[in-house]
Amino acid sequence: MAMVQVPPRAQRDAGAVRDGAPAAGPALAGVWLVIGGSLSVLLGVTGIAEDSLFHLAGGYAYRFDLTAWGWINLVIGVAVGIAGVGVLAGAPWARTAGLLTAAASLISQFMFIPYYPWWSISVMTLDLLAIWTLGRFDPVRR
Repeated sequence: MAMVQVPPRAQRDAGAVRDGAPAAGPALAGVWLVIGGSLSVLLGVTGIAEDSLFHLAGGYAYRFDLTAWGWINLVIGVAVGIAGVGVLAGAPWARTAGLLTAAASLISQFMFIPYYPWWSISVMTLDLLAIWTLGRFDPVRR
């Protein structure tokens, strides 16, 4: 079975930033970060307003006041959204910020699962996709 040889230029161009704009992979990660951040902000605003949408069944180790969870999700959501816009703009700091904020969002959404599981799992999926994509991107390659 013959192995496919990838031309050096294609390897070099796979994840490069050109003229300040990210390639397809990082751009997609930026979109995922912006969407996930927006969803976290909506979740945070709903929690701060103490909407009757959230119900906790049984005991839970990470039980905070719903307003506290709202503020946590709001702050993390804003940070994830800013990192996503930075990734889309091709900012040099954005890859690290995107990885860190997506990881923080992933952890907070995991702890929020008992309150609203489908929403949390959806945002966790976006966070994981962004982490995977940004982890594969090497900003040094040009």
